Amino acid sequence: MSQSESFSSSLYTDQMHLAERELSAFIVAVAELFGADQARMSLEDWLEESELMDVSPRSTYRDWRAITIAASVRLANRLNVAHHQQSLGTSEIGTEASPIPSSNWFDSTLFS
Repeated sequence: MSQSESFSSSLYTDQMHLAERELSAFIVAVAELFGADQARMSLEDWLEESELMDVSPRSTYRDWRAITIAASVRLANRLNVAHHQQSLGTSEIGTEASPIPSSNWFDSTLFS
């Protein structure tokens, strides 16, 4: 193996370790905060985002944190939709309408 191939292999190995650490930390955090189901879906999101990254497979650098951020956005959207659907399902309990704030409400909120 030439020195160039050895160096390239070393960089690839380093990148794989960085990716593994980033993914592991993300999945552990999601599992702790939102449970195993969300962690499984977030794992798939993270892997999909890593495939979408516009970088050559032989690149010596990938922004693994950007992949985690993109997967986090997917998680947030999924949780937001679930929360919204849950809110709609329970909105039949209290059907009274909320009052519409007066036109001065926004100004008084900002400047008080």
